[in-house]
Amino acid sequence: MSNALTNHESGRSTTVTRAPGNRVAGNRIALATIAVLIVAAILAPLVAPYAMDALDLTNRRAAPSLHHWFGTDELGRDLFTRVLYGARVSLAIGLGSAALSVGLGTALGVTAGYFGKWVDEALMRATDAMLCIPRLPLIMIAAAFVRPSVALLVVLVSAAGWMEAARVTRAAVQSLAAGDFVAAARASGATSWRVMFKHIVPGIVPVLAVATTIAVGRGILLESAVSFFGVGVQPPTASWGNMLYQAQTTMSSEPWLAIFPGAMIFITVLACNAVGDHLGRGTRGV
Repeated sequence: MSNALTNHESGRSTTVTRAPGNRVAGNRIALATIAVLIVAAILAPLVAPYAMDALDLTNRRAAPSLHHWFGTDELGRDLFTRVLYGARVSLAIGLGSAALSVGLGTALGVTAGYFGKWVDEALMRATDAMLCIPRLPLIMIAAAFVRPSVALLVVLVSAAGWMEAARVTRAAVQSLAAGDFVAAARASGATSWRVMFKHIVPGIVPVLAVATTIAVGRGILLESAVSFFGVGVQPPTASWGNMLYQAQTTMSSEPWLAIFPGAMIFITVLACNAVGDHLGRGTRGV
């Protein structure tokens, strides 16, 4: 909310409204952070100073230094390099699960919101049932049985995370479906599918953008949690979550092994949520 300053000089009251510069600057920083992380992950083979699995047994568990910015792990592998390669996996799971979960949630939400009646009732009760199931234990149980690859973990995370997108999409569609432009389109002979995809779906794009940014952060957190418990991404593939899992027994003696991947998770999720919050301010009234 913008700040207002009041000037009472000479008996007059003047109100000056400040532009929300801090909010805009914070959003730009968040966007820049996400962009840098994605570019660094893509260019990891070029940016990383060492090969991902290069061993240096003479420098095992070395503290951060000029030669190893984030230190080394129990096998002498450069932690900065592994954090870069881990970004590839963690971001892929976050982005991939967000795309799948929001896509599924959008399809169900648009169908429920537009057709209403028994269709809405059936889909929303199924959504409520899924919301009653604890998400993390569900993924962990499934992952323990199948020992998922990165692609399968994307599917598991998205299968447990589509419900919020379905609910917000349904609410937005119900609001738009009551508009005069939808009634006019129906009166002109447009089919239900044409009305949905030409008139309603474009109107909920801002809502979908918010849902997607939030889903990216949630996907990264879920991957980290599942991998931290040892049933997610398996070594030697590096992810931020399994790096934390491998560091849990040495946190007191070599804290950098947990600090740096943990900080990357925190920064990435915070940036995604900040972008989602900024986009959400623009969806009011949708």
